[in-house]
Amino acid sequence: MNEHEYAPRRTWMTSALIAVNILCFLYLEIAGSSEDVRFMLEHGAMYTPLVIENHEYYRLVTAMFMHFGIEHLVNNMLVLFVLGDNLERALGKMKYLIFYLLCGIGSNFASMMIHMHDAQQYVGAGASGAIFGVIGGLLYVVARNRGRLENLSSRQLVVTVLFSLYFGYTSTGVDNAAHVSGLIIGILLGLLFYRKRRIGKEKNIYEL
Repeated sequence: MNEHEYAPRRTWMTSALIAVNILCFLYLEIAGSSEDVRFMLEHGAMYTPLVIENHEYYRLVTAMFMHFGIEHLVNNMLVLFVLGDNLERALGKMKYLIFYLLCGIGSNFASMMIHMHDAQQYVGAGASGAIFGVIGGLLYVVARNRGRLENLSSRQLVVTVLFSLYFGYTSTGVDNAAHVSGLIIGILLGLLFYRKRRIGKEKNIYEL
């Protein structure tokens, strides 16, 4: 093997996360309706008064795996499918799982803090905070690798971020606070979690 070549490590954690999101969606559709706000609230969606006043902190996690309708699910899972395996290979499976969960929980918490004093509280759900975290992590990793990681470039990621934020701010019912905070948390966690691979004499070695 040439010293500049390496076999990409197999990834399955991203596929597992996508599968969990799909299974949760199917359960919600079978048990009721993922577009019924009251039903979603009863099954773990984010709602600030319940988290703060009733101490239902589990909602910071459960809301990550719930989606309002098939379009919401498909949009999020497509982005995770396209980008997730790149970060999984860069971090390693367990680091990637912890990274993903921390981004989702952190973005939900940040959004809750930002909207805590809003006159009207909203029910929230979705994996987009965690997925923006994945994008943020990739931005850091790509930057550390001189603007490219596997088939990704910094330009592609920046365009993805700008397009996603533009779509969020020009649409209704989108929690942009969770998106932006997820992106920032992802960059910061990338700084903590990522160790740049070093090239040995015969093959690339990932430092985990």
